[in-house]
Amino acid sequence: MKDLSEKKLRQLELMAVKIRKHIIEMLYKAKSGHPGGSLSAVEALVALYFVHMRHNPKNPSDPDRDRFILSKGHAAPALYAVLAECGYFPVEELEKLREINSMLQGHPVCKCTPGVEASTGSLGHGLSFANGVALAGRLDKKDYNVYVMLGDGETDEGQVWEAASVASHYKLDNLVGMIDRNFLQIDGRTEDVLKLESVRDRWTAFGWYTIEIDGHDIQEILDALNEANSHKNQPTMIILNTVKGKGVSFMENNVDFHGVPPNEMERNLAIEELTLVEKKLEAML
Repeated sequence: MKDLSEKKLRQLELMAVKIRKHIIEMLYKAKSGHPGGSLSAVEALVALYFVHMRHNPKNPSDPDRDRFILSKGHAAPALYAVLAECGYFPVEELEKLREINSMLQGHPVCKCTPGVEASTGSLGHGLSFANGVALAGRLDKKDYNVYVMLGDGETDEGQVWEAASVASHYKLDNLVGMIDRNFLQIDGRTEDVLKLESVRDRWTAFGWYTIEIDGHDIQEILDALNEANSHKNQPTMIILNTVKGKGVSFMENNVDFHGVPPNEMERNLAIEELTLVEKKLEAML
């Protein structure tokens, strides 16, 4: 795939800002949720859903669709905002995040929300689930790809590494993993909780083809996804170097916003900051 035009890139960057504004508004209204890891995942989700993946909001169960699994289920607000902007359900539904009987629960539930492929939230399970979906595609002779996003803190879980071994053993080249490498988890810095470096060497040692990029550069993300789909006989892991709380200055690299929603003052400051970025990008179109 050729590089996107400057105009298209700006449009995608504008969408990323819009998704971030949705996240802030959703969490402020719900008075609950996880801003930090939702904000860091935005560009990857925008690249997947608005450019790269084969999917159809009018037919979420299309058997030939690509699948995305959010293993780090606490980042559900980012996924919900993207699904809404893609047309899976009305944008107005975002206001009902975490309400009783809402289709948008605190973590993804596949039977509740159009476009959600797997119920996640208990960390460590998403990659195993993705292995099964990728193997099913091979058995059914389908050409869909499976994408799964993990948190870096999530890779403390032993099941992740069992799943990593299985994927490389079966040479699941229709499986692409993405690690949101923002260096923070609920208890602090990942390197203090359980040292992860070198992330790339570790996944390579487990038999994966690894790519490491700037997780906020949409063109780099798309290039990496295309490279992953072209690589055969191995699963691919894309390490997205990101910033927790990206786009909101006082949330960036601030572990206090792992699972704490903004109050009214913080909501207003965040929306003000994001609106300024939005206006700058609009002026460039």
